[in-house]
Amino acid sequence: MGKDSLTITDNRTGQTIEVPIEYGTYPKYGAAIPAAALRDLKVDDEDFGMMTYDPGYGNTASCKSSVTFIDGERGILRYRGYPIEQLAEHCDYLEVAYLLLNGELPTQSSLDIWGASIREHQMLHESVKTYLDGFNYDSHTMGMLVGALGALSTFYPDARDIADEEAVELHTCRLIGKVATIAAFGYRHSRGLPYIYPDADLSYTANMMQMLFGSPGKPYKPNPTLERALEVLFILHADHEQNCSASTMRGIGSGHADPYSAMAGAAAALYGPLHGGANEAVLKMLTRIGSVDNVPGYIEQVKKKEVLLQGFGHRVYKSYDPRATIIKKTAYEVFEITGKNPLIDIALELERIALEDDYFVSRNLYPNVDFYSGIIYQAMGLPVDMYPVLFAIPRTSGWLAQWRELLSDSEQRIARPRQVYMGEDERDVALRENR
Repeated sequence: MGKDSLTITDNRTGQTIEVPIEYGTYPKYGAAIPAAALRDLKVDDEDFGMMTYDPGYGNTASCKSSVTFIDGERGILRYRGYPIEQLAEHCDYLEVAYLLLNGELPTQSSLDIWGASIREHQMLHESVKTYLDGFNYDSHTMGMLVGALGALSTFYPDARDIADEEAVELHTCRLIGKVATIAAFGYRHSRGLPYIYPDADLSYTANMMQMLFGSPGKPYKPNPTLERALEVLFILHADHEQNCSASTMRGIGSGHADPYSAMAGAAAALYGPLHGGANEAVLKMLTRIGSVDNVPGYIEQVKKKEVLLQGFGHRVYKSYDPRATIIKKTAYEVFEITGKNPLIDIALELERIALEDDYFVSRNLYPNVDFYSGIIYQAMGLPVDMYPVLFAIPRTSGWLAQWRELLSDSEQRIARPRQVYMGEDERDVALRENR
């Protein structure tokens, strides 16, 4: 088979198999062996065969993808080959969404058509408003978003026709357009404020801001610095490879569910505090610390495992999260307009001490994207329960890019992981009176 293979010897039986190695775009971008080949390793004919045991899929590739590349050791994040730093500096969110979904950055004419398609689908059916009105005033806005996304599948009967490319494109535009409106309406409902309808003359992020902060009957013009900050945050959150919510989107999509139902599941996965709710946890931590003077004591509590250091460390990044660098710079630009958020001093002191302490450095605990994003959202006047929602809005384009790639991949089948069974062997049922 040559050098591009792996020779495996089963020491239980002495059996040897040779397994081909499959490479990514370049060898350094990942190599893998087909897991099914291990099934040939058996003790006897009744043996199921060898499997790999990998809780949380820490070293298991579930798909081949061209959407996003991450090198956690070197702190690299690229969408379709473009460095995240360049995209954040030179592009707006809809350009990046187009890139994720189509593989290339749009020309101006393509962007105009794309933007018009999104704006066309920002309005919600009036029944969706009625649905949102049914939530209690104190309902978490992320829970409202999850519910509304699932409900949308009932409004579009053709959503299940996932083999129709034109229908898929239509539902893609609908979801990207409507998710921002649902999020804003959820926010307004939870505050007892009247809904502000989308304005097709505004950019995607400016429209989001006017639906959040505008007043009925009054024109709204967002501050350009704040609008750009939201644009950057949306770009940074647009996709992040095979994370918990993206793999959920693919898993549900593998059963050929409609995109609205699949996205409701992805949003539910994002809802968790270990995923999209992490920046909410960071803000609560900083508020609990209270002042810079209390930081050293909190660090000692972390090292004694009495409390958690939120916003540090990442499942993939073993160096500084490249998104955190961009967000930190954006935070200061926002503070020039809103005034300095006092929590930033606590965050900076936490970062300074942690990056100088071998306890954290040796464990690769560096600030991640969640560490500064919540501080920016708070400075912009957004409540904590909106933070995971503001994560879900831009991640819509990434989820849909992953879902569409799944549908076009001939190697994909319905997701069905194996297990290592640890329960009882066969046994007989005793009659109830004899148990």
